[in-house]
Amino acid sequence: MKTGLSEQIGPAGKGHRRTTLSRRDFLRLSAFAALPVAGLSVFSGCAVDPVTGQKQLMLMSREQEVAIDRQQSPFQFSSDYGVTQDRALNDYVAGVGKGMQSVVHRRDMPYNFQCVNATYINAYAFPGGSIAVTRGILLELQNEAELAALLGHELGHVNARHTAEQQSKSAISGQVVGVLAAIANTQAPGLGELTQQLGALSTGLFLSSYSRANEREADRLGHQYMTSSRYNSRGFVGLMDMLNNLNKGHSSSVQMLFSTHPMSSERLEAAIRRDAGEYAATRDLPLHRDRYMDNIAALRSKKEAVKLLQQGEQHLGKEEYDKAESAFLSAIRKWDQDYTAHVLMAKCMLIRKKADQAVSYADKAKQLYPEESQGHYISGLANLSANKFNQANQDFLRCDQMLPGNPQVTFYRGYALDKDKQKAPAATLYRNYLEAINYASNKYSQYAYKRLKAWGYAN
Repeated sequence: MKTGLSEQIGPAGKGHRRTTLSRRDFLRLSAFAALPVAGLSVFSGCAVDPVTGQKQLMLMSREQEVAIDRQQSPFQFSSDYGVTQDRALNDYVAGVGKGMQSVVHRRDMPYNFQCVNATYINAYAFPGGSIAVTRGILLELQNEAELAALLGHELGHVNARHTAEQQSKSAISGQVVGVLAAIANTQAPGLGELTQQLGALSTGLFLSSYSRANEREADRLGHQYMTSSRYNSRGFVGLMDMLNNLNKGHSSSVQMLFSTHPMSSERLEAAIRRDAGEYAATRDLPLHRDRYMDNIAALRSKKEAVKLLQQGEQHLGKEEYDKAESAFLSAIRKWDQDYTAHVLMAKCMLIRKKADQAVSYADKAKQLYPEESQGHYISGLANLSANKFNQANQDFLRCDQMLPGNPQVTFYRGYALDKDKQKAPAATLYRNYLEAINYASNKYSQYAYKRLKAWGYAN
């Protein structure tokens, strides 16, 4: 593509003007663009905290929390390369989480627990009770009690309504809450807009950032929930010790974790005090190390490949593309059937402008995990770069069918049809894109309008 968007969708380099977007900039151009929040209103004011019984600022009902969760969580899960295809591992994680549901404060929430394929180290919760852990963090835990502590902490955020509270405060301060999330740019700063289009390299596109007070409360609740579920309190201390050590190491694989969950040595010290005090009687309860290691054995056997993927993402973040490609290739050689590895390699090839190789790796990703939408999205971008416009349209169409609601997919479908000289359907999709983003101005909306005007569909 030598005209149109060819120079705009490539990585920024010397001589290219690059737009820098902060984490607070609205998510317009990323792989999974923003959706409207259903039913948010700015009345109702205060509610009663289900944990403390005290009044809290709350502009969001339980039903709205669940609705937002259902809108956002599928996009974040896909950004994290989908729920693991290791069904036994996912069932194990879900079983540990469900084992704590009877002791939480908000027992009526529709909780679900997932392990996602991302290799960066994180766990997160959405306001309606969707909770996920990454493969990366599972490899850092030492026993089931630590997993229960991790899930208990995320349950604490849901039960204390921290996400709803943060969004309510944002609404009061005049920030727009009709946009779901901001670009999370911590893992790959400086890669240019192509990186954002490619899903920001697994960063938390839709995740809330908690305050230190939120973290302390979630710690207290998580410690309570896991011990009430008959786990040894030292599992929580072990989790805090591991997080504290990772925080000191400043690894890029944990930047997203600590940008959304601020860590401090005070949190570890507080866990130690609780363990020695109110939870001292749990010392005879199990940590279940053997059971944990047995259940993650298949993942542990691929630990070296996962570490290589982490290294590859770190190299991408530093724009060390040769090293990134080498790390991803080594990971694929060790684990040829890993969907995430092939998606990451396809992204790397796109950034390096190796379109045909990007198509090949994206095709393999689609074969490995046909139900996951990101592979189809990356394949669409790769086929656009390879001037295979009909196939690109089919990829984006499939992506939209699997995970509807992404305006950027609508634009790229229109662009693929446009380049394939199918003016009428392209015009329809360009109009749909402009309506979906409420005619916000960006390079894509400007391009779509320019084409509609040239074809006589706009003034």
